[in-house]
Amino acid sequence: MSKEPEEYVVDAWIALLRGKEHALDHVEKSFKKNGLPPFFWYDVLWELDKAGEKGLRPYEIEQGMLLPQYGLSRLLARMDKAGYVERTPSPVDGRGQQVTITKQGSETRKNMWEVYAKGIQSTIGDNFNEEECRTIHKLLTRLHRQKA
Repeated sequence: MSKEPEEYVVDAWIALLRGKEHALDHVEKSFKKNGLPPFFWYDVLWELDKAGEKGLRPYEIEQGMLLPQYGLSRLLARMDKAGYVERTPSPVDGRGQQVTITKQGSETRKNMWEVYAKGIQSTIGDNFNEEECRTIHKLLTRLHRQKA
């Protein structure tokens, strides 16, 4: 096992987690203020919008999401009830489901993006220049490309 992390490593870890929480909290509050669904809904709608008419199986949605969603089946049920997604039996095997975005879901995702884009700009774009943003991207990309 490796040695204890240096203080500067712990400081970077804390800043990373606090930055994530601040950014997500800011966007989540903006969605609520504008009468829009929560962030997790955007994440699902975005994945489905990218997939187009063919839709995705629930496990494919989860693989593409920005944040883990442990109750994805319950979330999809709520989104189906709200009219944002449609769940149908999978053409591959009748046991699974295929999920597609509805017209209402696509319109809602576009409305959410308007708010989300402003949140990204105010938390990242207004605080860092282009070079700093590219550095952040480069550094953090190394984290998520690591083997667990």
